[in-house]
Amino acid sequence: MRQMQQRVARALTIAGSDSGGGAGIQADLKTFAAFEIYGASALTAVTAQNTVGVQQVQVLDETLVLQQIDSVLNDIGADAVKIGMLGTASVTTAVAQRLSSVYQGPVVLDPVMVAKGGESLLKEDAVAAVIEHLFPQAAVVTPNIPEAEHLTGSSIRSWDECAKAAAVLSRLGASAVILKGGHASAAWTRDTLPKELQKEAFAIDVLFDGSRFTYFVTPHVESQKTHGTGCTFSSAVAGGLAAGLNLYEAVGTAKQFIYEAILGAATWSVGHGHGPTDHSVRPSFARGLTAGQWYLLKDVERSNWEVIG
Repeated sequence: MRQMQQRVARALTIAGSDSGGGAGIQADLKTFAAFEIYGASALTAVTAQNTVGVQQVQVLDETLVLQQIDSVLNDIGADAVKIGMLGTASVTTAVAQRLSSVYQGPVVLDPVMVAKGGESLLKEDAVAAVIEHLFPQAAVVTPNIPEAEHLTGSSIRSWDECAKAAAVLSRLGASAVILKGGHASAAWTRDTLPKELQKEAFAIDVLFDGSRFTYFVTPHVESQKTHGTGCTFSSAVAGGLAAGLNLYEAVGTAKQFIYEAILGAATWSVGHGHGPTDHSVRPSFARGLTAGQWYLLKDVERSNWEVIG
């Protein structure tokens, strides 16, 4: 008897590699696997890097990048696409044009510009290409604070300025922007959180969907195991969208996942610099989330989200 075939959710990452395994397509594919999503990849660049830094970068020719995208989409397809390191304006423009002609699903754009060690991963002329060609295709853009400063040309020194930057970036064409708060000052948190929550340290991301702001909050983890957190978070959002979650559910699940991944690796001894996170954790899907002011993860084990404020 012929067995009935099961449809598997699929996600495609278009990004550079990390020979150290903590960021780039390696982190993306590990994250997709954690979400039980079939992951495929289109490699844009090869990097020699580890937990200490990036030693060398070789960007691939755009024709080879496009052939990889075509090979995946023409056969396997994708329920979500995550875009990470692109490297050059020519690769950026080529990827944007190809996706606009052959792909209609959600795109999660992580505007990777600088590695954890400070090395530049995106040439300056490519920044304008990302804004012009990829922002309009993105369901959500996921910059950190330094990337948002670079993209907007404005300094960010408070959560009010984070919110303003997210709104500015959304006007560049993205359907939504989530500004990751890993570089935020602890003082901002005290100034932003309700008084009953100011006694603890929290990690906060702010999502702007074009009309309102939503803050996603988890406890802060003091750890040097944060290499690849941006890649992991954005691929987790893509994994959630590929699994059929709405934007708020996908972001909430990704926020929980990266928190647990950092927490899980807190005692690891991998490398001599910023170590990788633990991609072996499994997400607890935060279903039923809708737009609101705050989402606070109170109990990770039971994924008990409470809307406050």
